[in-house]
Amino acid sequence: MELRHLRYFVILAEELHFGRAAERLHIAQPPLSQQIRQLETELGFELFHRTKRKVQLTAAGEVFFAQAQQILNQLEQAIQMGRQTSRGEIGQLAIGFVSSAAFNVLPEILRMFRTAVPKVRLELHELTSDQQLQWLAEGRIDVGFLRPPVEEALFKTETIFRESLIVALPEGHTLANETNVSVRSLLSEQFILFPRKLASKLYDAIISFCQQAGFSPQVAQEASQMQTIVSLVAAQMGVAIVPASMRHLQRTGVVYKALQEPTPEVGINTIWRQQDRSPTIQRFLEVVRSFSALNCETF
Repeated sequence: MELRHLRYFVILAEELHFGRAAERLHIAQPPLSQQIRQLETELGFELFHRTKRKVQLTAAGEVFFAQAQQILNQLEQAIQMGRQTSRGEIGQLAIGFVSSAAFNVLPEILRMFRTAVPKVRLELHELTSDQQLQWLAEGRIDVGFLRPPVEEALFKTETIFRESLIVALPEGHTLANETNVSVRSLLSEQFILFPRKLASKLYDAIISFCQQAGFSPQVAQEASQMQTIVSLVAAQMGVAIVPASMRHLQRTGVVYKALQEPTPEVGINTIWRQQDRSPTIQRFLEVVRSFSALNCETF
């Protein structure tokens, strides 16, 4: 049995008229009649009662009609789902991100993607950069947002956002009322930093920035998440130099100040497995690149 036989039968069952059915199918009436006869022969039972005045479904034809409609509807649904999947419009996407990405790139990228592709289910995981590399290699996430550098051939990565540095101070700090702060004025401060292995490029940028001002920062405490660093600043454990987007994290007891000296720029990269050809991932990356292009003035 060929699929066109089912289509011919369903159209004829809907019209109950060979002429109108043939017109809908854009074929002549004799070939339609011949195809229906072939289908009945293959099935072993009659589908229609035919007279010169009318065409009616047999009892067996009515049952077959209901099932054939379901089959064609399921086929059409399967075709649509296949097309959507091939365009990356349905499925699931697991995304890893460093905590600071939640204050710059991630919210807008997710909003853009959900608007463009609402049927893809998103699964979000807050992870350090090292954890993202591990989870990507294990297939536990599909795409990540992390701090560079990335030097593993297994992955592809693109810088999508860059920003300057600012200083986070305890609310009662002597510099808290200044419009901006010179990094040299932080010479005797206790610093809160994250371990270098978590984001070596950002760590090195902060250390180098201080060294250019004539001192090496005294690290009083380390923390792996930016929110934790800011919380420790609020607890008056020290000061912290952080990416500028962290000012969106409004925490009681903390004030953010611009730095007088030109600061290094630090980046956020998107990352994915080099050999992954998933249409959903490729669709997501299109949105990420659109976001990056719209925010190119940040570079």
